Amino acid sequence: MSVFEQQPLKLSRRRFLLGTSAMAAVPLLSGLWPKSALAEAISQALPQFVVLRQAQKGILTAAHWGAFEAIVENGKMVGVQPVSDDPYPNELVTMAPYQVHAKNRIKYPMVRKSWLEHGPGSHPELRGSDEWVRVSWDKALDLVSGQIARLQKEFGPQSIYAGSYGWKSVGLLHNARTLLQRLMNLSGGFLGYAGDYSTGAAQVIMTHVVGSMEVYEQQTAWPNVIENTQLVVMWGCNPMVTLKNSWNVPDHYGQTGFEALKKKGTRIISIDPVHNDSAKFVNAEWIAPHPYTDSAMLLGIAHTLLTEKLHNPDFIKTYTVGFDKFEQYLMGKTDGEEKTAEWAEAICGIKADTLRQLARDMAKNRTMIMGGWGIQRQHHGEQPHWMLVTVASMLGQIGLPGGGFGFSYHYSSGGSPTAKGGIVAGISAGKAPKNSPTPIPVARIAECLTSPGKTVDFNGNKVTYPEVKMIYVSGGNPFHQHQDTNNLRKAYGHAETVVVNEPYWTATAKHADIVLPVTTSYERNDLEMGGDYSQLYVFPMHQCVPPQFEARNDFDIFAGLAERLGVHDAFTAGKDETQWLKGMYDDMKLQARNARVALPPFDMFWASNNYVRFPVPEANTQWVRFADFRENPLLNPLGTPSGKIEIFSDTIAKMNYSDCKGYPSWMPPHEWYKAEIAEKYPLSLNTAHATNRLHSQLDNTPLRDKHAVADREAIMINPQDAEKRGIKNGDLVRAFNDRGQILVGAIVSEDIRSGVVRISEGAWFDPANPDEDKSLCKNGNVNCLTFDIGSSSLAQGNCGQMAQLDIEKYTGPVLKNTAHDVPTGA
Repeated sequence: MSVFEQQPLKLSRRRFLLGTSAMAAVPLLSGLWPKSALAEAISQALPQFVVLRQAQKGILTAAHWGAFEAIVENGKMVGVQPVSDDPYPNELVTMAPYQVHAKNRIKYPMVRKSWLEHGPGSHPELRGSDEWVRVSWDKALDLVSGQIARLQKEFGPQSIYAGSYGWKSVGLLHNARTLLQRLMNLSGGFLGYAGDYSTGAAQVIMTHVVGSMEVYEQQTAWPNVIENTQLVVMWGCNPMVTLKNSWNVPDHYGQTGFEALKKKGTRIISIDPVHNDSAKFVNAEWIAPHPYTDSAMLLGIAHTLLTEKLHNPDFIKTYTVGFDKFEQYLMGKTDGEEKTAEWAEAICGIKADTLRQLARDMAKNRTMIMGGWGIQRQHHGEQPHWMLVTVASMLGQIGLPGGGFGFSYHYSSGGSPTAKGGIVAGISAGKAPKNSPTPIPVARIAECLTSPGKTVDFNGNKVTYPEVKMIYVSGGNPFHQHQDTNNLRKAYGHAETVVVNEPYWTATAKHADIVLPVTTSYERNDLEMGGDYSQLYVFPMHQCVPPQFEARNDFDIFAGLAERLGVHDAFTAGKDETQWLKGMYDDMKLQARNARVALPPFDMFWASNNYVRFPVPEANTQWVRFADFRENPLLNPLGTPSGKIEIFSDTIAKMNYSDCKGYPSWMPPHEWYKAEIAEKYPLSLNTAHATNRLHSQLDNTPLRDKHAVADREAIMINPQDAEKRGIKNGDLVRAFNDRGQILVGAIVSEDIRSGVVRISEGAWFDPANPDEDKSLCKNGNVNCLTFDIGSSSLAQGNCGQMAQLDIEKYTGPVLKNTAHDVPTGA
């Protein structure tokens, strides 16, 4: 056995028993104290630990979709139970046993045959179809570390792309991305990335407009919204679906907020080409514009606010800069085209009278605009969020109870009141060496691979792509998150070596050269916070079952590589898993103590099978975003050059980008229903988060049966569009454009605007013929259809929510879906 293989977490029984005589005779069983003994100990000896919550019947652990107790029998996970105080548990947690015991687990270290026999760069065109060869862990680690050392010496850190963007598994120690970057920083550096796929355009533009990324900021607290908001406008979001998951462990508080609005009868308007699940849940009014026209629609609303004098000039004068320049554009003095409601109607397809009434209603009521992120994952995606802030500024309700805007009510329960306690800090990636290359925009990786030496604009700077020789993916799944999948496959061919750490045979793993099998989070020990914004919980993630087959945890894998690269002691800091977790807990415990919250020693906490729920101060339930700025903008300035909301940004204007001006504007996107390409491909794509998975995670579980149609990803089609093409509910459909083609199952419904189709992202890529360019994807991976260009020269965000395409009833041979099959040799 390697010294780096997973070992049961070792606790000091002596320390645990100190001062707890009531537990002196209690045995330690599988690392957990029996519940009855623990209950007795806490009741008799430790009554001050009121923030602890006891598991009811299983082993405590957690996932992106919730905290739960694992039911284990004979070393196998057989069931789950959500923690008792989860206010809105979802069925995704029930898939944990299927994750552990999935049929397509990667069992052993594997190397692609051509690469193993002929070395780096051999037959990259065979990635995805080549045979696999099993090797020992020692051999695999030698191969990977050998390539890292060689490339660092011959080509420098810019030759290794180890950005490894993705949703990883929860857990602050076994953070796959951070551990990879920690190793690479210690061994010479690496090419990293800037931004993310979720909010690539918005986080850049918001920094210029309001002085922070905003999309990940805390929102006005839900109790305050419920009490004060009279009108909620959900713009391009589906929160009852997206709130099922969180970056950390969800507290699921946001769903209770929307449920409270529904019970109160608060008026809600949903703006989305699809009548989505959330709109139905809250009985929202549905307004369905043409896709990708949000900026034009908002300009029509802004024009009404201005011309009918429904705006708040005092707020604009006091708290914003540059409105006069925007007003010139709005009134047509800049380009000769006044942005009236009628002008907007001709673009977005919503009647001018409806736009005017919406403007009046927003001005008349205390309005909270809840913006989604889908509207910025588009060409010129910076503009919709900038326009939402501009309209909110014109309404003048920013910083008032229940008013303004928020961009994370649909994500990780933004608005969940913040608790008072401590925060667990995870392992650090460490410092980058001085010679580390400039990060590239994350969504431009394919272009970087194919165009080394090319220089692009990025947020006022220039970035030159280096020549990448090696790609290391850990905790991510680029073949399901990146646009234009077929182009990405070609781009990967430019890399000599692709290494993937992964539990399952995803398409990303199948297109690698070396694959290292990783444990799921249920096969190792870790700690994680619960509530991304509330910081309400601390969850122990106990190892529920032994590592499956030869899988190893992330820390052990990278420690093994670090040993071969001569940086083992620096990587581990001389600590094993137990010591790392204890240190993380102790630091949090000290914070909690300073907040007057008592917690037990680590050994006791870990053995107890308890989790922590911190108290929420009453004042935090009424917190209002931007309230301090509104009260005194001089003492509480924003992080912009002016300290105010920048409706006109002089900083951006001086960048002289033709695709992002100094004020928010409408620019026709690369593809949309009025573009020339629409004559050939008349349907506009709308992508969405799937109801029963997190991106591509859980696509290989039985939950897929609940949303798959004819064993494929579903496509929602308006009856008018379906009838024209002879398509009926349940039919197999080929969706296609010049970039690719996919096989999907039809859902014919009035819940989508005509001229639009919706396909959820995350279906695993499954080409019918891997050796053929643009082969039919049998499972319906929507990114075979999306285009891969930057949102603009400013943010270089991705355009994953848009494309023009056509559909037809599929009449070809029956094709077996092999997306979740194990490749040859594995």
